[in-house]
Amino acid sequence: MIKNTLILSILLLLSLNLSAQDILGKWKTIDDNTGEAKSLVEIYEKNGEVYGKIVSVFNPAKKSAKCNDCEGKQKDQPLEGLVFIEGLTKNDDVYDGGTILNPEDGKVFRCRLKLEDDKDTLQVRGYLAFFYRTQYWKRVK
Repeated sequence: MIKNTLILSILLLLSLNLSAQDILGKWKTIDDNTGEAKSLVEIYEKNGEVYGKIVSVFNPAKKSAKCNDCEGKQKDQPLEGLVFIEGLTKNDDVYDGGTILNPEDGKVFRCRLKLEDDKDTLQVRGYLAFFYRTQYWKRVK
């Protein structure tokens, strides 16, 4: 009886850990206005929170661009390598409680990430009061 309970507990913990890791990895960002792929982003976990950084920018003219309109530690930092999603934690089937930075204008929004049913699409939503903007990123395998 104890052995079965132990095995069941281990399987439950593993399944919870795997579901939490579903959003981690590399994603191709898709512009919600043009439908074009813009960059490659890595979503990762650090100290129990989820972060996102730009790995590469697809437009050759913007490869050396910097976050000129950003404030604080991100001011004038290169877009490639820029951490622009910070401090999200898992809350049921979404990750929220953190922020997302729009490097094009330096504005910071509350952020929510949610994995779509196909597991290869990530819903990325930035909030400002009652207004929000949503993008759908595609998993890079």
